[in-house]
Amino acid sequence: MQTIDLTHHFLIAMPNMVDPNFASTLTYVCEHNEQGALGVVVNRPMKLTLRELLAQVDLALDASAGTLGEAPVYFGGPVQLDRGFVLHRPAGNWQSTLPVREDIGLTTSKDILQSVANGHGPAEMLVTLGYAGWAAGQLEDEIGQNAWLTVAARPSLIFELAPKDRLAAAMALLGIDPRFLSDEAGHA
Repeated sequence: MQTIDLTHHFLIAMPNMVDPNFASTLTYVCEHNEQGALGVVVNRPMKLTLRELLAQVDLALDASAGTLGEAPVYFGGPVQLDRGFVLHRPAGNWQSTLPVREDIGLTTSKDILQSVANGHGPAEMLVTLGYAGWAAGQLEDEIGQNAWLTVAARPSLIFELAPKDRLAAAMALLGIDPRFLSDEAGHA
């Protein structure tokens, strides 16, 4: 089997995606290697705000934060739904960060939330509960079964577009209009 590295790529769920956790999702792959893959869904906001999440971990948002407290927390995937993940740029220097690229990191330590609460967090971020994970070869198998399209990621889609616009924008990177995608799998 040919090895591929989809780190810093988007996974676009195909219309025939049967797993309700991933139907109509755009997932950003933070790490992909021979042991498997890890990513976060970036287009599924929950009915939980950043202010509410911070309160749950005994942190109060500084008054200077403006509307930051109203930012949604996202469903990042079905694994470890009780744990927070912060996708951010710049990558910064936090206690537990997976560097995706030199300018993007995925942090799981509470120190980043403390900095956010104090008004000193990263310039751009997306906070999720949970993540998406695949065992070795599993993601490749799903791609082979036409469950996902892949495209090199553009961070601007994550950090600058509204959640409802991200999936279509990622499809547009491939030149695809979502209205013309079929839920039928086909092989040449």
